[in-house]
Amino acid sequence: MPSTSLRQPRAVWATAGASVVAFMGIGLVDPILPSIAGGLHATPGQVSLLFTSYFLITAVAMLITGFVSSRIGGRRTLLLGLAFVVVFAGLAGTSGSVGELVGFRAGWGLGNALFVSTALAVIVGAATGGSAAAILLYESALGLGMACGPLLGALLGDASWRYPFFGTAFLMAVGFLCIAVFLKEQPTPARKISLLDPVKALGHGGLASAAVSSFFYNYTFFTVLAFTPFVLNMTPYRSGAVFFAWGVLLAVFSVLVAPRLQRRFGSLKVLGGSLVLLAADVLVLGYGDHTTAVVCTILSGAFIGVNNTVYTELALGVSDAPRPVASAGYNFVRWFAAAAAPYFAPRIEEWTGSLRVPFVVAAVTAVAGALVVVVRRRALTLEAEELEARHATEDGVAVFAN
Repeated sequence: MPSTSLRQPRAVWATAGASVVAFMGIGLVDPILPSIAGGLHATPGQVSLLFTSYFLITAVAMLITGFVSSRIGGRRTLLLGLAFVVVFAGLAGTSGSVGELVGFRAGWGLGNALFVSTALAVIVGAATGGSAAAILLYESALGLGMACGPLLGALLGDASWRYPFFGTAFLMAVGFLCIAVFLKEQPTPARKISLLDPVKALGHGGLASAAVSSFFYNYTFFTVLAFTPFVLNMTPYRSGAVFFAWGVLLAVFSVLVAPRLQRRFGSLKVLGGSLVLLAADVLVLGYGDHTTAVVCTILSGAFIGVNNTVYTELALGVSDAPRPVASAGYNFVRWFAAAAAPYFAPRIEEWTGSLRVPFVVAAVTAVAGALVVVVRRRALTLEAEELEARHATEDGVAVFAN
């Protein structure tokens, strides 16, 4: 990571550290999905609802995160979100049925929405080195969390599928203490955010275009994350190793490779090209043998890492809406796809009797995301030019590593 990004206040590191654990919760269940299905006598379609309930609540909750944080402050919102995660992650480990587990994951999703959306605003506001350095730090936390989540899930889940949930509750409790100790109370904004402000922000053509493109992309992303473990059908350790490697590539490409590609080719070209390559990758994943599927699963982390960084920058800078409002509106749209993919992918496989078709659909949605970027490039061009200019300026002050 760039040296400027490393010199941050303790409050920023505390928030980033808790963010790592929050993102670990997304991929935590990946290696243990087959174990959960076996332990609770559930089908893959039923177990996939763990993702659907989580992200559906997360999407809807995006409308209230700004409303809450603008009234009680960023610190209290972070602590409230962490408290929800601690409680519901712990309860998830006690589940006696799929229905209970799905319900507890929904409560977990509410807490995660309150925390994650506010954490980005806190990091951007408190970090040194400008918003680009803050975004890289946030993306680093995302990548590290997505890499370590499956690893933790595999290590703890090998003994029991319940242990990863208890482990997450413990780690989030540590994050709660770190935020409580190191992050000072922040003044509430002078202007209160209403529940409809994120929806109104989507009236901006550029932000709406970024959100719609990301919606299609996230369907592909979460088809890989939620459906592939059933296709690979590996032990928790092996599946955890695959998704750990996937997460490492995601982190490296989001933090180190994406900025370099943006400086050289421009944000929109990089995003469009990465989406097309992701489409090709998931198509080969679906049609290849088991070894090919493993390789393509890992490789998809590279394209997902690039996409995550570019989309985040576009969402935060493409409109004149305040960052928390723009982020909430953008996430409100894209997380619906994260809820839809885990639900539809196994059902498409059931309806068609083919493991390949869900990946064909995922490839089509990735291409659809790229087409939105091409068709709506005028609405996104100004932001792309500003990002390129910012990267060029930051090169001169060594914000990005050479």
